[in-house]
Amino acid sequence: MDTIGDFLTVIRNGVRAGRQSIDIPASKQRVAIAETLKKAEYVNDVKVVKDGKQGVMRVFLNYNGAGQSKINGLRRMSRPGRRYYVTSKEIPNVRSGYGLAVVSTSRGVMSGGDAKKQNIGGELICIVW
Repeated sequence: MDTIGDFLTVIRNGVRAGRQSIDIPASKQRVAIAETLKKAEYVNDVKVVKDGKQGVMRVFLNYNGAGQSKINGLRRMSRPGRRYYVTSKEIPNVRSGYGLAVVSTSRGVMSGGDAKKQNIGGELICIVW
């Protein structure tokens, strides 16, 4: 079961439906991915609510003044059946710098630009534009 893929699909469907926020069960990696998207201003805010079990993460989607989402596309790169690892030099430049690559490194989940600056590679989780 691909929980990260499900998380990205919920975001994709929420954007298409014009939702202001989406709710999904929380995990450390999903929260780290959402925080990376927040840092790059693709989502407004991320809140984790403790419910005595796993917790629920609420992600507030970001829209511009015309009502268009900041997320135009979202693609899962590394899957459970085929992991996709990259070195710092192989991290893709998404949409000529207008997109974001999310990389899981030995120092945590970060954007592709931050991973390039720190000269570390890892698993390429997804790309966003």
